[in-house]
Amino acid sequence: MAAVAAIFSQPGVRHGTLSLGYRSAEAMTVLLGRFSSGSTSICAELDGRVVGHGGLRAYRPTCAHGADLSIAVDDAYCRRGVGSALMRALIDCADHSLGLRRLELMVFADNAAAIALYRKFDFIEEGRSRGYAMQDGVLVDALHMARLVDAPPLAAVV
Repeated sequence: MAAVAAIFSQPGVRHGTLSLGYRSAEAMTVLLGRFSSGSTSICAELDGRVVGHGGLRAYRPTCAHGADLSIAVDDAYCRRGVGSALMRALIDCADHSLGLRRLELMVFADNAAAIALYRKFDFIEEGRSRGYAMQDGVLVDALHMARLVDAPPLAAVV
């Protein structure tokens, strides 16, 4: 867990994600332990080193068909396929092991690389929250993105 905590404390991860950095390995263990039993957590390794973390956090029973997806990649391994590998593994787990039909996430609106990655895996923008989170001392917008699989038709918005 120390390697995962270290990734979340790196400057690029702190700047590019909505996660709170500077967690100890113990705090990260407690945080991940709070997720429901339908949740999953994975790590990407290269040459025996943890270079990324991804997770699916299952929702309450009325929304059991969905989960929140998150990934973080070691700053030194960005744009080297680690994010794509994490996404493929998480989506495979969601689709074939957990039977999830909806995956959703939030991303800073200025994180073009992450948005492009999510779009590559069929995530679409569903909305924008203005001034949603603090990034380097400034309130910035976040996008809500989701991927739906074999979902029933959505009700019309009136």
